[in-house]
Amino acid sequence: MTEHRLEVADVFHAHENEFLQRWGHALSDQQRKVLRDIGLCRTAALGTHLERCDRCNYETVAYDSCRNRHCPKCQSSARDRWLMKQASSLLPVPYAHVVFTVPEQLAPLALRNQRLFYSLLFRAASETLLEIAADPRHLGARIGVLAVLHTWSQNLRHHPHLHCLVPAGGLALDNSRWVATRRRGFFLPVRVLSRMFRGKLLAFVKQSYRRKDLYFPGTLSELAEPRAFYSILHMLRRREWVVYSKPPFGGPEHVLKYLARYTHRVAISNGRLLSLENGQVRFRWRDSRRNNRSGVMTLDAVEFIRRFLLHVLPAGFVKIRHFGLLANRNRRQALVLCRTHLSATTPDINALLTEQQKSALSRTCPQCKYGTLHVVARHVAVELANSCAPLARSHIDSS
Repeated sequence: MTEHRLEVADVFHAHENEFLQRWGHALSDQQRKVLRDIGLCRTAALGTHLERCDRCNYETVAYDSCRNRHCPKCQSSARDRWLMKQASSLLPVPYAHVVFTVPEQLAPLALRNQRLFYSLLFRAASETLLEIAADPRHLGARIGVLAVLHTWSQNLRHHPHLHCLVPAGGLALDNSRWVATRRRGFFLPVRVLSRMFRGKLLAFVKQSYRRKDLYFPGTLSELAEPRAFYSILHMLRRREWVVYSKPPFGGPEHVLKYLARYTHRVAISNGRLLSLENGQVRFRWRDSRRNNRSGVMTLDAVEFIRRFLLHVLPAGFVKIRHFGLLANRNRRQALVLCRTHLSATTPDINALLTEQQKSALSRTCPQCKYGTLHVVARHVAVELANSCAPLARSHIDSS
């Protein structure tokens, strides 16, 4: 047993009824499911399983996880399994990190049209990177892109943006050689990226409007009128948009650590929570408008839950996508060609993973330190309580 630290689930349990009274009418089925799953995760309500060491026969009983992708407790194991699969796709070259941000004027439209708008965001950003990289004036190569959608800021407000990880180079357009970036510490011009991204996303949104694919509920209803809608687009077309590009860095081992920080994040981790007292949640945050200065924010618990649930994605929506050389349909062949030109081999996955990640993936026995824990029996809870009813919780050491 270890001392229990504050979790998002604790806030849900303590203030779920109050939240539902105020906001229950506005919740989607998916948001209700997240509220339920996080509250039940690793409790008796989801059942238990028996794990046994294959070397010393040590046994332990553990509660089952909810496996919801929005659950702060379930993401570390999901992330490590995903990283293990991705490690074989890494190339021995520097990688660039490019961030595409949606202007705040479009964020409310994105929130009410998540599945459509976020897909347009992926399309606009990926096409921008692929087209500018293929231009002989810049790189003149076919590149690969891994893009991850985040929808939050550090204070949990709605702030949709894409993190794109891109090898700093690519295949020549005739596949004859590897083309590296022309200047060290530079990938592609940010202003060119920004303006093409702006043009593409606005064009896609405009096209969706003409097709009547966009939804304008509540306070957005006035934007349904053509004059108001096109006025917003005209204003945004005249402004500079935020696209941020970090200088290319590291090789495969650095990239894997970098990916671990971005791919399976949720709106806020349990580690950032400080206290829950008198209906107030205190948590650590960084203020991007003040040079990322660290501080402590206090939110009403109901408002904390409301903001957390803003970032629940539609069921089945894919938030990590690959494009160009890394697209699923041609990744294997493209990587073989890239490694041929780079005189490189497939990376050793075990050499890239940290000891902590290896241990988490193999479930090393805590007693003998050599064996591996395996699930040998399961006990499934007969009946779950009402999906929105608070449940008494039991905490166990999940390390």
